[in-house]
Amino acid sequence: MGDHIHAPGDWMVEYKYMNMYMEDNRIGSQTVSDAAAITYGATSDPVTNRMATPTQMTHEMHMLHIMRGMTENITIYTMIMLPSVTMDHLRGPAAGPAAGTEFTTHNSGFGDTTLGALMRLYTDENDDWILNLAGSIPTGDIFRTTTIPSGGTTSQAFPYPMRLGSGTFNARPGLTWKHYWEFGSFGTQLQTDLPIGRNYRNYSVSDEFRLNHWYSHLITDHLSTSLRVENLWRNNYGGEDPMTPDMGISTNVESFRGGYWLNLGIGGAALINGHLLNVEFVPTLYQDLDGIQLETDWSMVASWSKSY
Repeated sequence: MGDHIHAPGDWMVEYKYMNMYMEDNRIGSQTVSDAAAITYGATSDPVTNRMATPTQMTHEMHMLHIMRGMTENITIYTMIMLPSVTMDHLRGPAAGPAAGTEFTTHNSGFGDTTLGALMRLYTDENDDWILNLAGSIPTGDIFRTTTIPSGGTTSQAFPYPMRLGSGTFNARPGLTWKHYWEFGSFGTQLQTDLPIGRNYRNYSVSDEFRLNHWYSHLITDHLSTSLRVENLWRNNYGGEDPMTPDMGISTNVESFRGGYWLNLGIGGAALINGHLLNVEFVPTLYQDLDGIQLETDWSMVASWSKSY
């Protein structure tokens, strides 16, 4: 995202679908069973997973991306997000007679909205340097409740990974360098997502840093393949939502939200009658997580875009 500039007056409209699949828990860099996740929670700091442990999650995202070239060197854009999150759980010992049973929760709606400007700092025949000055508006709901975990008797807030936004205004500066050859291109991008202060629930989500390196190779004038390596760092949450007790489940523990992920993107793109189609499969090669968290197995991205 944010790696190209449009000519003055030009528009680009893109629809993007993203799907991330997570299964099994991980302590640091080691995968553990569902039973071991509950056992670990009895002695972790803080104690957790007494009510339930997460076992699987699917995070889908529908995104509308609109760009417009303002000058030769400035393009503005917006991104409107519609996330959909489904998480499976196994009840723990504090669930009483229901211990060992499973349940599933789901949350969906509008996410945070991004507004930004891409500024070309330097360009020549072979290189582009682009500064991304962006930020997000907290349009995603961060506090919804469900009665499913308690069997329909008590409402509980959705845990942190199932919330639709950050609840804060976030700064999202980034920098991209691209080098072109006749047969392809290479790029490097640092992109960040930095919450400003705490939200009305008295917490802030992780600072996020993504460092991507990729190579795209032209097969024909209308077909290309790509290979991408992504390094992703997140720190733990700040503050605490008073309605999410740590002991219940690990997805409510603020100190269990950070870590490092190494991802590999394998993609392809086709230009068909002015319509650009992209698809990328992204397996996670390595991850080292703080505390105990669901591990990420893979993600997939597909998009359609057209410039006018």
